[in-house]
This record gives sequence, structure tokens and C-alpha cells, in this order.
Amino acid sequence: MQIKHTLGAVAFALAFGGLSSAAQAQLTVGVSWSNFQEERWKTDEAAIKAQLEKLGAKYVSADAGGSPEKQLADIEGLMSKGAKVLIVLAMDKDAILPAVNKAAKQKVPVVAYDRLIEAPGVFYITFDNKEVGRLQARAVYKAQPKGNYVMIKGSPTDPNANFLREGQQEVIDAAVKKGDIKIVGEEYTDGWKPEVAQKNMEQIITKNGGKIDAVVASNDGTAGGVVAALTSKGIKGIPVSGQDGDFAALNRVAAGSQTVSVWKDARDLGREAASAAVALGSGKSPEKAVSWNGGEKKIALQSRFLAPVAITRDNLDVVVKAGWIKKDELCKGVTGDKVPSACK
Repeated sequence: MQIKHTLGAVAFALAFGGLSSAAQAQLTVGVSWSNFQEERWKTDEAAIKAQLEKLGAKYVSADAGGSPEKQLADIEGLMSKGAKVLIVLAMDKDAILPAVNKAAKQKVPVVAYDRLIEAPGVFYITFDNKEVGRLQARAVYKAQPKGNYVMIKGSPTDPNANFLREGQQEVIDAAVKKGDIKIVGEEYTDGWKPEVAQKNMEQIITKNGGKIDAVVASNDGTAGGVVAALTSKGIKGIPVSGQDGDFAALNRVAAGSQTVSVWKDARDLGREAASAAVALGSGKSPEKAVSWNGGEKKIALQSRFLAPVAITRDNLDVVVKAGWIKKDELCKGVTGDKVPSACK
């Protein structure tokens, strides 16, 4: 009789142990995207999906299309679809808070993806954005250490915009105080939209009578708008920065119309965010997490910061060798005597 009870207990444990493993394997991770306007997010999504699949988790997503209001509803919808962990690329750092707080009440962990969401319990993963800003400014300063500078910042609703600007200022501050650099224009770019950056840049060019010597633009989308504005005004040879390693931007670097794109390998960020989400969903701490309280509210968050790489004409081969971009895409239309070595 005791044997039957023992066998029954073993069978019960195996059965429910199997169900537990299956349930864990079917952990649903909901990803809320702010929008797919910028080229890079599709790369991030592919990396997240691949890593979640590798770890046996399910991917569900929603795209807010640039609307903070829709993103609130999206997060509610993801949780109603069974998401037990959320990865959120916030459109607006403040507008997102009610949804994040609701998730916390339902014990649904939140991974703030690339953009800071400053709320207790959030896990924040991004690249070191101050360092990105430093790398941008260093490349522009190296090319043009004196003259009239324009600072084209990111979206005012994205904390990264200010982190980037702080890093940029660290590099040029001494030259500004010395009088070697004069900042003749500085604007945020609503929604990081290239067309907004272009309009702002055109107005700054007009205001300064075309006397612009350098532009520190905070990402590749805004850099594209800046280059379009400079081109429309017949201004050439101006150093322009960016970030993200967008294919169009890397092509501009190869062609010489953009000085630098700080490459943040979105494949790494997506993969690490997915791993962190699965860890949190399993009641574990993500690997390599550190405590950080560098946001406006000084809230201590578990965080992970990845290292960026400045890509200029001198090291374009790095992104080709990494399989980020194909040589023919990088070098399309690049001709003349000053073709970078990566395109030869």
C-alpha cells in the first residue's frame, strides 16, 4: 500500500513538475514599442524575438505609433493577453508612469528599454548615453575645434536627450568658456523626427546668415534632417554627428556628409533585454545588473549599461566585419579620391 502511495506521489510530482516547466517555457513577454519610425527598432525587435524564442518564452507586442496615450492602452492590452513581464520603449517618460505603476501592482516586472522610466522596481537597460554624447562631440570637435556650433537635441520627453547633451557639453565646455566655440543654436527635436530636426536646422541657418561650422546632432535620424537642411542651403563640409548606426547614416559617413555615427549594436541590447525579462519573469535578478540613481528623481534602479562605439570613416570596417551592414549598402554611391578604406 505504501508503495502505491509513493508511486502515486512520484507520478503527481512528475506531472505537475512537467506542467510547471511547460508554464515556465511559455512565459509571455509583452513588448511595447513607442513607434517604428526609426530604422533601428526593427533590428531590436528581431533580436528580442530571437532570444525569447531561444529561452522558450513567447513574444507579444504592440506599437504605439508615436502616441503616449495609445501606449498606455497598449500596455493594458499586453497584460490582458497574458504578459507576465513587460519590455517598454517609452514614448514619454512621464505619461508612461500610470501604466508602469499598474503593472507593478499586478506584480508584472517592467524592463525600461533604452529609454529611462524612473519608477521603483523598473529594470533599466540601455547604452551609456553620456558616453555616446561624449563620443559624438569628440568626433565633431576633432574635425572642427573652433567656430559656430549648433546642438540638435533629441525629444524633450526622452531622458536620453539630456544625458546625451550632458556628455556632449563635457567635451566642448572648455572651448566654449574659452570662446573658441560659440553655440549659435540649440533645439530639442519633438519625437526625434528627422523632419523636425530639418526645420529647426533651416531656421538656425537662416538666423545666423549661413555661418555654421559644426553640428552636434543627437542621433542618425536628426543628423539626416540636419544634412538635408545644410544641403538645401548649399552648405557643404560641415561636421555632423549622430548615433545608432542606421544604414543611411553609415552611408553618409562613408560619403563624407556625416562625421560619426555612434554605433549601439541593437542586437546586443535586444538580446540582453530579452534575457533580463526572462530572468525577472522567473523571479531571478538579471545578470551584470548594477544599482544606478542618475535620473532626475534619483530613484535607485537595477540597471545595465552597454558600451557604444564611435564609427567614423577610419573604422567603417568594424560594422562590416560585425555583419551589421553589407559593404555594398555601406558604400553605395561612394566615389572619388577620398573613398574610405572600407569601400575599396
